[in-house]
Amino acid sequence: MILTNEKYKGDALLQKSYTVDFLTKKVKTNEGEVPQYYVENNHPAIIEPELFDLVQSEIQRRGKGSSRYSGVTIFSSKVQCAECGGWYGSKVWHSNDKYRRGIYQCNNKFRHKTGCSTPHLTEFEIKDYFVKAVNQLIMEKAEILDNLQLIRTTLCDKADLIKQKEALEEKINVTVEMTQNIVAENARMAQNQDEYNKKYSSLVERYNKLKEEYDSICSTISDKDAKYEQIGRFIKVLKGQQELITEFDESLWSSLTEKIVVKSKEEVTVVFKDGTEITVE
Repeated sequence: MILTNEKYKGDALLQKSYTVDFLTKKVKTNEGEVPQYYVENNHPAIIEPELFDLVQSEIQRRGKGSSRYSGVTIFSSKVQCAECGGWYGSKVWHSNDKYRRGIYQCNNKFRHKTGCSTPHLTEFEIKDYFVKAVNQLIMEKAEILDNLQLIRTTLCDKADLIKQKEALEEKINVTVEMTQNIVAENARMAQNQDEYNKKYSSLVERYNKLKEEYDSICSTISDKDAKYEQIGRFIKVLKGQQELITEFDESLWSSLTEKIVVKSKEEVTVVFKDGTEITVE
């Protein structure tokens, strides 16, 4: 799948599978039985690595709350109940008569009987809240852009993490080489198998710990890269918006909005993708 295959960013994950039986040529998916090795810049990238990492971060974020993303409308999984944290879903009232209209309401209120007192909203109201919040954002644009540039520089700095990653790569390579050496030596001459197994298990345990730490740092670096890219896109869109808007703009909604949190019709907070929150009363 292009969204998750590391080959598209120019990297390669080695030993995704391994041969169980060299006689029958039986191959099994590697589920931790043998070490895997991640090689960066293995071949020319098909898509930009930064964009690939941004997609991975988004997939991971969506995976943490799988019930959120339905993708039915542009407002699906974007409007949140302030009381239970659940997401608003669309519903049609009076579907068979002249009073037909679409509304959004907290899904948990009726599905899980949470009894939330948050109100339902019409599509017009959601759009109106967004227009008001964006205009306030534009009026404070200069200050917000200055803050974003600072946040982008400091929050997304990864120099120390890259040093840690490189140090771990060196330790992992040494551990892999030591493991390969003792395996080769054991194949070449008779040894005490109890001692060999202890050495082998110790090296495998060391490798697993190093790899776990390495993966954690790589994940943090990817998150920082994704955040850096996201803030950059937000800055670009905000800079390009010179005038206040008079009507709902779907492209601005998609590029700027993280979510809308509803407490009451008099208190709705628009959360933008850079982290800025504007409460519309």
